[in-house]
Amino acid sequence: MRDLRRRHPDAHVRTRHLDSDEARALPGRQVDALVTRTPLPIPDDGLEVTVLYDEPRCAPRPRLPPPRRQGVRQPGRLRPRAPSSPAPAWRRPGPGSGGSPPARTELRPRSGPMLADTFEDKLEVVADGRAVAIVPAGDRRSTLRDDLVTIPVDGIEPCQVAVVTRAGDRNPLVARFRESARNCLAR
Repeated sequence: MRDLRRRHPDAHVRTRHLDSDEARALPGRQVDALVTRTPLPIPDDGLEVTVLYDEPRCAPRPRLPPPRRQGVRQPGRLRPRAPSSPAPAWRRPGPGSGGSPPARTELRPRSGPMLADTFEDKLEVVADGRAVAIVPAGDRRSTLRDDLVTIPVDGIEPCQVAVVTRAGDRNPLVARFRESARNCLAR
C-alpha cells in the first residue's frame, strides 16, 4: 500500500482488514483487491489470482514449562527399570470410610466439535491443550503469545499468498496495486 501511495499520491487508497465472514467483500464490490492466503474463502469464478509466494505451515503448541533440574548423586547406580503399570484411573473418595471401594470417575473430552469464532479463540483452545491447529507460518498472531510455540509441519502443501482482484477490472489502480504487490511481496 505504501508503494502504491508513493507512486500515486493523488489517489485515494485505503487499507481494510477483513474477517473471514467478510469474504464476499471483493465480489460484492466493497473492496477492489485482496491480499489473502489460498485456498480462497470464496469461489474464484470471475476473479484473477496472482500468486506472490508459497508459505509453509506450522502448528502452534502449548509452551511447556522448563523441566526441573534434578542432580544425580550416584550415576553408576542407575539401572534401567521396567515400565511401571498403567496410571491408575482418576478416582474420587467413595461413600463411608470402611472397606467400600472409591467410585470411579472417567475423564473424557466433550463430544462434538469445539467452536471458536475468531482466530484468537482458536489459539486459546490450542494453548489450553484441547485442540491442534495448522496455520500459515507467516501468521504471527500465534507467535505473539508467550504461552505458545510453533513447530514446522512437513508433508503438507504450503498455502499461497496471493493478490485477488475481479477479472477484467478496468480500474488502473487495481493493475498498479497488483504490480506493487509483486514488486514488494513476491519472494
